Amino acid sequence: MKKCTITLAILILISCLESFSQIVFENGYFIDESNKKTECLIKNVDWDNNPTKFNYKLPQNDEVQIATIQSVKEFGVNNFPKYIRAKVEIDRSDNDYENLSFQRDPEFHEEILFLKVLIEGSASLYYYKERDLIRFFYSVSDSEITQLVYKQYYLSNVNNGIENKLSSFITENNYFKQQLFLTFKCHELGVNDFENIEYEKMDLERIFVKYNECTDPNYTNYQPKQKKDLFNLSIRPGINYSSLEVYSSGYYHADFGSKVGFRLGIEVESIMPFNKNKWSLFVEPNYQYFKSETSIRSNGSLYSEVDYKSIELPVGIRHYSFLNENSKLFINVACVFDIPFSSSINFKSNGYLVDSPKIQSELRLALGLGYKYKDKYILEMRYFTDGGIAAPYQDATSSYKCFSVIMGVTLF
Repeated sequence: MKKCTITLAILILISCLESFSQIVFENGYFIDESNKKTECLIKNVDWDNNPTKFNYKLPQNDEVQIATIQSVKEFGVNNFPKYIRAKVEIDRSDNDYENLSFQRDPEFHEEILFLKVLIEGSASLYYYKERDLIRFFYSVSDSEITQLVYKQYYLSNVNNGIENKLSSFITENNYFKQQLFLTFKCHELGVNDFENIEYEKMDLERIFVKYNECTDPNYTNYQPKQKKDLFNLSIRPGINYSSLEVYSSGYYHADFGSKVGFRLGIEVESIMPFNKNKWSLFVEPNYQYFKSETSIRSNGSLYSEVDYKSIELPVGIRHYSFLNENSKLFINVACVFDIPFSSSINFKSNGYLVDSPKIQSELRLALGLGYKYKDKYILEMRYFTDGGIAAPYQDATSSYKCFSVIMGVTLF
């Protein structure tokens, strides 16, 4: 129930961040049915899936309008790949192993799609993505746009007249290699160039670039160069506000109170290269400690002391919301693995050790809300769900709570 509550809180906070963050409209254009080109501001969401519509504003007013695939032939945002509308034959065969067919040939259907233009020249390469479906298309000179064919399927194994998937082999239709080999005639391209390519963006871009460099020096490669800031390393010191209780029904209740402690972490963050770099994965090993003692009986005959040190290892996902060019908010959620060392909880009576529970931490969740300035300076508040730090013994349990204020500097 606690994890469900945390998940719900994360979704609400992400929604709030998106609502309050600045909507970024960037310089762009679109071409309508009458071939009229309109300069405008387009809401650039760096589409992961190919869109069917987009929001735009005209320079003379702030009214947000919607343009759809029915009325727009082409649109683009400055410094990003453009999209063109095309009527194409597309094969939507499922590549999920459970849903593969026994048919080798693609099953084409005519559709009108916005295709992302990756490379434009004497040979042009186009890209289409819709959830798990990825298809590449191409055209040469003024030819029609055609899909590059790749399909996984079961090599039929018939038993008693029934095709059995469990005893069939999965194979591939790699006709796209033959399509390119028969079309791309250039002394710079050999048989190996076509045999060794995969149905992947980088491989196809490479061979299209090579062909265009051979035949059309004025070609355009719309793919931006890989950004250098997709990997971040940060130093993240901070302060922990922690509390610990250990209790046994009907015997004792050791409340160690709240303590302020220092923590020091190093975070490695990998920015996901889509949706305008709003998502990232991170891991942040950090050192933290909690040390306290308390009297359990008023006469001092029974007291307890705790010395808890550990390496925390949060592994999580982060979402950014951009406020302006220099500022952004973020929210993250992480699973926290706690690795204690040189730690102990001792109970003493009249100066003698009477009990020493085994240290054993639990997996916890952490929810963070923060601010980053100029992609360098960080301030984050992080809440941890309750967790025990002592192995359950007899009827005793423990509850360790923590709230952190973290400051940080991104080194690169």
